[in-house]
Amino acid sequence: MVENKDIEIQNVVASATFDQRLPLDRIAIYLENTEYEPEQFPGLVYRLQEPKAAALLFGSGKVVCTGTKSPEQAKEATHKIIDELREADVEIGTKPDVTVQNIVASSQLDGNLNLNRIAFELVGTEYEPEQFPGLVYRLDDPSVVFLLFSSGNLVCTGGRTYEDVENGIERLEENLKEIGAL
Repeated sequence: MVENKDIEIQNVVASATFDQRLPLDRIAIYLENTEYEPEQFPGLVYRLQEPKAAALLFGSGKVVCTGTKSPEQAKEATHKIIDELREADVEIGTKPDVTVQNIVASSQLDGNLNLNRIAFELVGTEYEPEQFPGLVYRLDDPSVVFLLFSSGNLVCTGGRTYEDVENGIERLEENLKEIGAL
């Protein structure tokens, strides 16, 4: 377990699939805070104020919710969308399961990082400082991807649970200590 580590969730992406098609034309008329331009994008964008989130609704019945700060908020936002669709006379059968697809979190390691050394000594890295100042480091277990910066700042993406993020940062720290980079 990562101790005394400030991990801040920046974004959670979750999805759900209804067992029916969604009438996007009708939804765009009945619900406020929607954007629907089918010539440009096949989905409808629906923005929620509380919890603050954006949802992409597709005619196929798929919903992707983004912008929340926790898996619980993502589920709450998706269920709120379902309730509002029902209020707009869109018949919704059973509430679908909401699945967290991705958590993006940020944190800070204790100390500066020598990214060149990390790129040479750790497997699973990509580093092109002329293109981008961060190093990309991929872990298999848990399946997460890090952006590491020389300042010690990091961004972790790909986790589906908070534990994935915590365990990923713990593995990252162990691997960096092993090569003497932290």
